[in-house]
Amino acid sequence: MEYVFYGWEDATVPAVSHEYAGIGTPQELYDALWQLWDIRSCTARLRDRWSEENRTLGQCAVTAFLVQDIFGGEVYGIPRPGGFVHCYNKVGDAVFDLTSEQFGDEKLDYGDNPLQSREVHFADVDKKQRYDYLTKKLKEYCEGERS
Repeated sequence: MEYVFYGWEDATVPAVSHEYAGIGTPQELYDALWQLWDIRSCTARLRDRWSEENRTLGQCAVTAFLVQDIFGGEVYGIPRPGGFVHCYNKVGDAVFDLTSEQFGDEKLDYGDNPLQSREVHFADVDKKQRYDYLTKKLKEYCEGERS
């Protein structure tokens, strides 16, 4: 598979959690999530624009915190219009964003952005439910229950 997400070249950090069999690199996680991202894991405010052609739309926070679960590191947020943030990951020296494709040709600034808190993000009940949904789907996928 040809990767185009931001930082894909450096997204070779090893998993620190082995809870998800077969997910040893961010690229392997991306491959799995490409099969799993759907309208239910998309943020409610973007669901009317979500499509199979733009699977990463509205998936940033739930994906970034799942990346953190598996690979460690930190989650950062790029301030966006409307008071929203776009989440991405930094693990060691590797900075990558598994959901950057949703922005098409727009170039995001991955430098000096605020650290994001899981507790703050998951205070949003919908976001926590979407994260739980995505993690459940990934566990099923990794256990061979690919649907």
